[in-house]
Amino acid sequence: MLSTRPDAVGTALSEPQLNRGMVFHMKTTLNIADSVMQRLKEESAKRGTTMSQLVEAGLRRVLAEPATSDSPTTDLPPLPTWNGGEELVDISNRDELYKVMEEE
Repeated sequence: MLSTRPDAVGTALSEPQLNRGMVFHMKTTLNIADSVMQRLKEESAKRGTTMSQLVEAGLRRVLAEPATSDSPTTDLPPLPTWNGGEELVDISNRDELYKVMEEE
């Protein structure tokens, strides 16, 4: 028999994740622009489906697409480097570190 976690009641997924005979749904909070949310409400009503099902379908569609060259996985420029000078204290020596911290 399949059951759901109590905290997932009311969450709809078209393909629930099965794990050891249990169905898991995940609830989450998303920040969505008001204009997009309004269009989502209208579209879900027009299609006769829930907003959750429509959002999930859209996410599945986007995630099924191959990554583009504009994706964040492209090479980033190297981080800047600089010479900070020599260490003033061995930070692994707690007594020495506390002594220097108290002096300043």
